[in-house]
Amino acid sequence: MRIILAPMEGLVDAPIRETLTKVGGIDRCVTEFIRVTQGMLPSRIFYKYAPELYNRAETEVGVPVAVQLLGSDPEMMGRHGAKAAELGAVQVDINFGCPAKTVNKHKGGCVLMREPELMYEIAAAVRKAVPAGTSVTAKMRLGYDDRSMGVACGQALEAAGASEIVIHARSKIDGYKPPAYWEEIAKVREAVSSHVIANGEIWTVADYWRCREVSGCDDVMIGRGLIARPDLAAQIKASQCGETITPMSWPEAVALVREYAAALQTRLEDKYVTGRIKQWLNFLRQGFPEAEALWPHARKIRDVEPMLACLNHAMTSEGHNSTPSVLSLERSSRLRA
Repeated sequence: MRIILAPMEGLVDAPIRETLTKVGGIDRCVTEFIRVTQGMLPSRIFYKYAPELYNRAETEVGVPVAVQLLGSDPEMMGRHGAKAAELGAVQVDINFGCPAKTVNKHKGGCVLMREPELMYEIAAAVRKAVPAGTSVTAKMRLGYDDRSMGVACGQALEAAGASEIVIHARSKIDGYKPPAYWEEIAKVREAVSSHVIANGEIWTVADYWRCREVSGCDDVMIGRGLIARPDLAAQIKASQCGETITPMSWPEAVALVREYAAALQTRLEDKYVTGRIKQWLNFLRQGFPEAEALWPHARKIRDVEPMLACLNHAMTSEGHNSTPSVLSLERSSRLRA
């Protein structure tokens, strides 16, 4: 009953993976996609997107991280899969789910679901190129123009040797609008022998259990729900044991954002740091009323120092301790076990 942190291009980078996996409950992560075109990418690009390759492809607390590739040329995808494995990746994931117009325009991501044969060729090329001990997996949606291609594409990936298939329960045209069509995931799961993982519209513990019931999947991937509620995976893991834990407080959430900001400052220019902090705060509005109250001011801030000052004020206002702890190490260790 694994919980996997979804790749979110432009947000779920290495620092946020480190921050969230320390909270506990997450069993695996996937990198932002590495775009494969005609030229062979140097090793530094792989390390940029997956610095965990320096640490046995794991976060600091030991959560495995898959390297995700996006592209449409089978030969080049195979070569880059082999390169990822050479650098230490134990799982190479292929992106067939990205709905971004720019990506689809250049024949990457979800638009490939119009061509199950090409999906097969890409996945088979990667499977052939990487060592037998390296997992080859894929992430897709239910289709591009509509939700009719899930079974055909799932069968193509199964035939190509993909051991796991994550399915975002919408088409490209659906975007991210509710609902998620978990019942369509069940149709794919019943049609393939590859392990199927459900993804889409899991915001609460109740959503998790309902998704499992409708999709029939034991494992789920969560993206936006974990950004909005950083302890959601921990809450779910506790519910699997018939337990409940105290929800993360607002000061604890702010402490995570501050930790994330500090890590970003070692990697990015300040103007990009501010943007990513605002992205996370925007998602936190769905999980914390305090974030909603803070947002009108924070969204106007452009520089890092004023943003950090804003976060410091959020920590110390209303009598909050300025250095609260996040989930205890003891509880986090238990959830990761």
